[in-house]
Amino acid sequence: MMDIVEPEFDYSAGLYEKDAKKCIEDILSRGKTPIIVGGTGLYYRVLLENYDLPKVEPDFEYRDELKKEATLNLYERLKNLDQNCATKIDPNDKKKIIRALEVIHLTGKPMSELQGQKEAEYDVEWIGRNYPRDILYERINTRVDIMFENGIIEETKALLKKHGRIPNIIYTIGYQEVIAYLDGTISLDEAKDKLKQNTRNYAKRQLTWFRKNENIKWNCYPEKLKK
Repeated sequence: MMDIVEPEFDYSAGLYEKDAKKCIEDILSRGKTPIIVGGTGLYYRVLLENYDLPKVEPDFEYRDELKKEATLNLYERLKNLDQNCATKIDPNDKKKIIRALEVIHLTGKPMSELQGQKEAEYDVEWIGRNYPRDILYERINTRVDIMFENGIIEETKALLKKHGRIPNIIYTIGYQEVIAYLDGTISLDEAKDKLKQNTRNYAKRQLTWFRKNENIKWNCYPEKLKK
């Protein structure tokens, strides 16, 4: 499921669930064991746990209206309408904030009230790797350096030329820092440092999310799986 949609497409956890299930069933039909790898906690919950999202079709006209507003203003509006939902969303995650406001707009009910539970469909073996903080940060810093060595600046230029400054590019970690460098608002070194910091912050949020899953067996990878 790499490179399956264009950046203009507003992909969602619900669409991910449908596409991922097709992959899982295909792998199972061949007598193989699917291994789900990634870092977006909500997608895991919808696909592998018993978390159910409200089935609400998108209102693209309403979304376009919200995209014109500042992220902070949208977040404050969400806090006023659904405090419980707002506490679970990063204040800078404009896409998720807009989706929550969209659901409220279309249903007249808070997003948190519409989220429910369903019966889990798969027998899952949960495995997690939690590095010591200093090693994790060192790996993140090295990863960012490699991204620049491998041409993230050229990649960003190509995406902007092909797709323009659409939200799914300019608000994505990695591209947003490079765009700031290309715009001349920060230096190259500042762009690298900012990307490293933003990635470390994202890693913290990932760990916070996954620590809530009591079924995860931490740090049994890669030693046990090498066998």
